[in-house]
Amino acid sequence: MIQRRKLLKVSLLGLSLSATGMSTRLSFAQTSYPDKPIKLIVPFAAGGPTDMVGRLMAHGMEKELGQNIIVENKPGGGSNIGSEFVARAKPDGYTLLLGTVANATNMSIYNNLNYNTERDLVAITQFMSSPSVLVVHPSLPINNLNELIAYAKANPGKLSFASSGAGGSPHLAGEMLKLRAGIDLLHVPYKGASPALNDVLGGNVSMGFMTAAGALPSINAGKLRAIAVAGLERLPQLPNVPTMGEAGIADFEVSSWNGLFAPAGTPPVILQKLADAALKVITEPEMQKTFASHASLGVGGSPEQFKQYVHAEIVKWGKVAEAGNIKLN
Repeated sequence: MIQRRKLLKVSLLGLSLSATGMSTRLSFAQTSYPDKPIKLIVPFAAGGPTDMVGRLMAHGMEKELGQNIIVENKPGGGSNIGSEFVARAKPDGYTLLLGTVANATNMSIYNNLNYNTERDLVAITQFMSSPSVLVVHPSLPINNLNELIAYAKANPGKLSFASSGAGGSPHLAGEMLKLRAGIDLLHVPYKGASPALNDVLGGNVSMGFMTAAGALPSINAGKLRAIAVAGLERLPQLPNVPTMGEAGIADFEVSSWNGLFAPAGTPPVILQKLADAALKVITEPEMQKTFASHASLGVGGSPEQFKQYVHAEIVKWGKVAEAGNIKLN
């Protein structure tokens, strides 16, 4: 019996030392982070606006963290391929995701997702936000939101709106306008923002919610008429164009945003290091100028603030998707 007790004590001591050693190694790994290159997954093709933001932020954060950040594009599935890849990655801070508004909208519109944004990913900080602008072709007798609603009600089914694809935020924005204003609009989806914009420019489609950066040149050239900005504040580049709230529909925000995510389970100390590094880059005057030149706003914020924002976006677009019966396989 005495011998057994001795063996048990030795075993327990061994386990305790082993656990202590493991804890020390984990603690050291977290405090020495990062000690090797970091991979940033961009779930869209290279060369687009999301990719551009990812590369700019990666370059700035490299200087703050003292390690290379390798940008890797994994496009496809409306950003789901890249997002799932990161959701399944080891939660050690070395595989990160440049998430977008699609990580909020996709939660409601896809029938068979293999990941969940709130369960499998953890928000670190928001990089930027760019409000959409509701535009119409200048041939239409519409100069403001009230006239648009009145015209749509007097001509049911005549107005159409373009989007960059079924289930994307421009599509959901149009659906939200239909619901909130009680009007009938025909949705015309395209494979990307450029062809959608081109067909509104050509007058083949009546209107659409376009990114501010993409629409501004055409608005300034008189080829599109800006009706309202789907943001909380007016755009400095369009000071005379009201927000949707000012125009008559309160709490109508449609923004293209992106930010940094990590796999769920990533240690808080690592998340905070990444958030701090990103915030320093976002608040640099040059980066602020770069964002402003693309009609965007650098946001920043804590992991908790970004988490709450993402949750609110998932809830908001979930209601729109349900009301519009929008589902994709």
